[in-house]
Amino acid sequence: MSDSAEQNVVYAIPMRTRFRGITVREGMLIHGPLGWGEFCPFPEYDDREAAAWLATAIEQVTTGWPEPVRDRIPINCTVPAVDAEQAHAIVGRSGCRTAKVKVADHPESLAEDLARVEAVRDALGPNGAIRVDANAVWDVDTAVRHIERIDKAAGGLEYIEQPCRTIEELAAVRRRVDVRIAADESIRRAEDPLRVAVAGAADIAVLKCTPLGGVRRARQVAEAAGQPCVVSAAVETSVGLAAPQAQAGARPGQAIA
Repeated sequence: MSDSAEQNVVYAIPMRTRFRGITVREGMLIHGPLGWGEFCPFPEYDDREAAAWLATAIEQVTTGWPEPVRDRIPINCTVPAVDAEQAHAIVGRSGCRTAKVKVADHPESLAEDLARVEAVRDALGPNGAIRVDANAVWDVDTAVRHIERIDKAAGGLEYIEQPCRTIEELAAVRRRVDVRIAADESIRRAEDPLRVAVAGAADIAVLKCTPLGGVRRARQVAEAAGQPCVVSAAVETSVGLAAPQAQAGARPGQAIA
C-alpha cells in the first residue's frame, strides 16, 4: 500500500443509465507499489463483503496478476433496464456478438423485459447469443413462467443468471425449465464461496473476482465449482476492470460478462 494516503483518490461518477438501482458510482482508487487498484463495494454491503473488495485492490497494487495464457478475451455487452429502442442501440454500437440483458427491474416488468429482449435479438441477428440476468428477485413459480416467455422472445437464451435467491430455489427452477441456469450471487455472497455446492442448482458459475477477494481467490472458487465459468465485472472503472480481465486471461475458455 502507498505510504501516503494523500495519493488515494475518492470518486463519485454519475452514471448515464441507472444500473442496479444506482445513479452515481462511488469508490476509491488506491495507490501502491505496482500502481493503482480500486475499492468500490456497493453501499448495501456489510463489512465482511466489503473486505473482499479491499483484498482485490490490495492484490492489484502489491502482488499483481497471474501470467495470462491468452491474448484475446471474448466479451459481452451489457444492456441495463432501458426501453427497447435504447437496448437496440446499445447492442448495435457495441460490436459484440453476445449481450447480457437485465430483466426483472420491478415487479411488473415482464412486458418491458420481453420488448427489450426482442430488440436485442433484432440487433444481434439470429446468430448472436443472449444472456439475461434477474438479480435473484423472482420466486420459483414466477421464474419458471417468465423464463419460458423470455426464452421464446429471445429466440433461445444462452442462459438465465440468478433467477432466484437461494441454491434450493435455483435447483427447483432448473428442474422445470430447459434454459441453462447460471449462479452468481449464490456463490459470491455465500459465507464461504469455496463450499457452495451449485452442481445440482446451476449449469454455469458466474464469478466476479472483485467481490470474491481477488484473481487468485476467484481461481480457487472456479476450481471448487467444477463447472463452466463466466467471468463478470462489478461496475468498476477501467482501473478495477483490470482484475476480471486478468482473471479471464489467466484461465482458458472463460469469457467476460
